[in-house]
Amino acid sequence: MLRIPAFLLALALSAATALAAADDPAPGGAYKTDPSHSSFNWSFNHSGLSHYTARFTRVDARLDWKPERPETSALSVTIDPLSVRTDYPWPEKVDFDAEIGGDKTFLAAKPITFVSRAIQITGEKTGTVEGLLTFRGETHPATLDVTFNGSMAKHPMMGVPKIGFSARGSIKRSEWGLDFAIPELGDEVTFAIETQMVPADYAF
Repeated sequence: MLRIPAFLLALALSAATALAAADDPAPGGAYKTDPSHSSFNWSFNHSGLSHYTARFTRVDARLDWKPERPETSALSVTIDPLSVRTDYPWPEKVDFDAEIGGDKTFLAAKPITFVSRAIQITGEKTGTVEGLLTFRGETHPATLDVTFNGSMAKHPMMGVPKIGFSARGSIKRSEWGLDFAIPELGDEVTFAIETQMVPADYAF
């Protein structure tokens, strides 16, 4: 008689559940960032030698998701400037996170926000999100190139609907009054976003 080890049976059942969830998409409605499965990295050219990279760790994105007509969805994002992380190797000498994220640089008293104004569908799973970016108290247009990675009506581990996106974009920081050390430090700041989103009423 063939006996299947319990752990293999459990693995097979988990895989089957995950595949079933992937075939059943998440419903429309209000969603928010799952911070444990999201990242916001940004970088700029540093002396023409490399691209200096850092990240924000406190990003709150809210999405009114309309899967039948994604172009009618709405997105808003709030970022805490003091959540910047540089991974500077000698924090005992210089608190580089505080220097970059402090009032003199990012004006921490004024949160960074992005509010969508128009969404264009460019492919089966791609689109652009045009909106207004408020940074250092100034507001100017900005655009995100977005890839829809998929959704699940019931995530196999969390038990709730989930949606996944990747986004890329860039801005000229000088347009927001952040013009120190140009061109030694590049004017163009590029950013890469990865996020999973859960229903807005989900309690972490």
